[in-house]
Amino acid sequence: MSGLSVVGIGADGWAGLGDAARDELRRARTIVGSGRQLELLPTELGAERLLLPSPLEPFLDRLAADREEGTCVLASGDPMLHGIGASLARRAGAAGLRVHPHPSAFSLACARLGWPAAEVDLVSAVGRPTAVVARLLQPGRRLIAYVTGDDGARAVARLVTERGYGPSRLVVLERLGSPAERLVESTAETFDAAAEPPHAVALEVRGAPDLAPRPLTPGLPDDAYESDGQLTKRHVRAVTLAALAPTPRSLLWDVGAGSGSIAIEWLRAEPTATAVAIERDPERAARIERNAERLGVPDRLTVVRVEAPGAFAGLGRPAAVFVGGGLTAPNLLDICWARLGRGGRLVANAVTLEGERILGAARSARGGSLTRLEIAQARPLGGFSGWRPQMPVVQWAVGKS
Repeated sequence: MSGLSVVGIGADGWAGLGDAARDELRRARTIVGSGRQLELLPTELGAERLLLPSPLEPFLDRLAADREEGTCVLASGDPMLHGIGASLARRAGAAGLRVHPHPSAFSLACARLGWPAAEVDLVSAVGRPTAVVARLLQPGRRLIAYVTGDDGARAVARLVTERGYGPSRLVVLERLGSPAERLVESTAETFDAAAEPPHAVALEVRGAPDLAPRPLTPGLPDDAYESDGQLTKRHVRAVTLAALAPTPRSLLWDVGAGSGSIAIEWLRAEPTATAVAIERDPERAARIERNAERLGVPDRLTVVRVEAPGAFAGLGRPAAVFVGGGLTAPNLLDICWARLGRGGRLVANAVTLEGERILGAARSARGGSLTRLEIAQARPLGGFSGWRPQMPVVQWAVGKS
């Protein structure tokens, strides 16, 4: 049996722990936790008490490697739900530790509000930008946000209001599970107060009637992005994301990212995915970061300000690569293909004749599908309407077996 254990503890402290969790703490020689968590334990426990250090990551690396007998780590609520238990399990594996869960703030919040948990989204802004909440702002959605500090709820309310969802119902849930538990109900646009930590924020999203929703499905309106014109247009973007097929925990390289729309919608579609946007132009690179923040995925996107393929060193092995810019760079597609693992996907779009010839040659060499996308939109024409075509886009999509 591993010597490393994790015990979830709530605001109700020792009284809320089951027998197995209490026995774990009684056996422990060292108990590690935050100051608030350690204060919840009875004084008669004989273990040495250590505060979780900052930064946390190196400490977790050492803890998982040593697996010292008799070490018990305290976690808030359910350790495997946005908790330290999940971080340790990624390092030590399931067989490397024992976990004693406690009801999470998420489950307690759903119980207090009468919300079916399966119909509620959870997002953590603990140690992450508050902007991650923006990804889930669609009318009718219910979500619970984990926050930190006494200004956490106010930061969420401010962000929701700035994104146009000020009428949203907002409930601050303080000290859930403790005798001092308190719920404060408001709207995002009227809430402006400090909240007693620990607390969570519940949102029932509502927007102004004229506010166009931004779904998680690919193909956001072009005006959702700040752009200098280097933007994969809406309908082509939707087709491109379908070809890239975001999957759990997968990494995308967006080569010649322009405004970053492909990488951003990859991340919006799959909450566990990551992406690297490769864009040599510093102004465009900064614009990508602003777009990612606006659309709720700043924490999972890395922007590399180096020209491809020189930018590829040290980026890991991608599950998918999209080439939207720089297609005529020597051997770019060959280099991208070489970096893909088995089962990877490569998608490239071209609007020039030179790019089209490159994609035709790539299909002859590697197989895959070659598609020509021609899109026209109705526009005023005198007193009538007529079709105004966009430039045709040729798309090559191929999987690596």
